[in-house]
Amino acid sequence: MTGNYSGENLSGLNGYGKLLNYLMTPLPSSAMSQPPAIQLDNVSKTFGRGRKRVEAVRQLSLEVSAGQVFGFLGPNGAGKSSTIRMMMDLIRPSTGTIMLYGRPVQNNPALLRRVGALVEGAAFYDFLTGRKNLEILARTGDCYDPARIESLLAQVGMADRADRLVQGYSTGMKQRLGLAAALLNDPDLVILDEPTNGLDPAGIQDVRHFIRNLAEQQGKTVFLSSHLLSEVEQVCDQVGIIHNGRLVQTGHVAELLSAQAIIRLEVTPADRAMGLLWPRWEVVANGRWLEVQAAREDVPEIVQRLVAAEVQVFQVMVQQQSLEALFMAATAVVQPQPEEAPHA
Repeated sequence: MTGNYSGENLSGLNGYGKLLNYLMTPLPSSAMSQPPAIQLDNVSKTFGRGRKRVEAVRQLSLEVSAGQVFGFLGPNGAGKSSTIRMMMDLIRPSTGTIMLYGRPVQNNPALLRRVGALVEGAAFYDFLTGRKNLEILARTGDCYDPARIESLLAQVGMADRADRLVQGYSTGMKQRLGLAAALLNDPDLVILDEPTNGLDPAGIQDVRHFIRNLAEQQGKTVFLSSHLLSEVEQVCDQVGIIHNGRLVQTGHVAELLSAQAIIRLEVTPADRAMGLLWPRWEVVANGRWLEVQAAREDVPEIVQRLVAAEVQVFQVMVQQQSLEALFMAATAVVQPQPEEAPHA
């Protein structure tokens, strides 16, 4: 319980009444649940007119709670970059509203100071050192703090290369410096677009730990756009999948991945087992195994059906679907069938 509690205030004959008054007093705003870090309500964005009209984002509604890592996924051209640009007020939505921490993002530069971003690759002055680039960015952003610059360089693994000219940096080194630049103003919300681009496996692992630390140790919200689905699966609390401008899937990573699984069964006779299961679940024979697509919670019922029909069950293995499989299913496109040639 929060509030200005004092045993002295609750003493005496009227202590019970004072206690009731205390419990009925509204909590201060700092104690109440904070608004979502990101809230998009029915957001659409259209570019061009007439035949050149393109609906980049369509009726997108999305909510990201503060203090979590949210993965924003989608194939090229799905609308990810347009959504991020609207969140940063770089472009305006055609319809809908965008709120950060409960406040409209449009025409609100003070609110955007709570945001740090690495979007579409890091760009720096090639003729300056990495450290000098950060100093210039910090001064222009009115957040110059030499100690913080040194700390960030160490956190992103660039302390020993900070005094080299950026023109000699690899893509991965520029990405690391870009991460430091995004955090110069100690933002509450960090937007990262492909932050592991150009990094080797060890660098990718470093960034993964770095991102988790931002949320777990520093309490920041991270909005992460990436095509490396295995990394997103390991680092994100929730994901949203966008396809053709529409949000097609969203939820907690663990819940989404456990919703469907591949259940591998070693049984005999296999044909009888397939006949028993097929009416309800999709079943494929793969060598000596039957592979059933079903929810993990369906395993007891599947085994019971087989045993009741005197099918011998030797092994049952449950393989949780990967984020890649979920992504491919959510963004599947039905290929048009070729038209038949006209009859002569």
